[in-house]
Amino acid sequence: MEKHLAEFRAEGIQPVAISVDTPEESRDLSKKAGYTFPLLSDGNAETIRRYDLLHKGGGPYGDVARPAEFLVDRNGIVRWRNLTGDVIVRARPEQILDAARQLR
Repeated sequence: MEKHLAEFRAEGIQPVAISVDTPEESRDLSKKAGYTFPLLSDGNAETIRRYDLLHKGGGPYGDVARPAEFLVDRNGIVRWRNLTGDVIVRARPEQILDAARQLR
């Protein structure tokens, strides 16, 4: 995602990542990976549950979020989503950009 930030922003997209990690873990990961987009902490999995993304016991230390990508409009309406049960399988940035362009 980081490598495609200029393209995302040109399409009016602000990438945001959410995980069950603590704020400190998220901050450390962002710094180590060089992410400049927000990486938010949802330690109680409130947002993760709202989007039906909780993978109970899916992580080495407990619950994690299932991999997913969403395009959410300014009114909070999900306009596109990509869900997977495999932590390795993610939407490629090009797929997200194509989906955003098709929604215009």
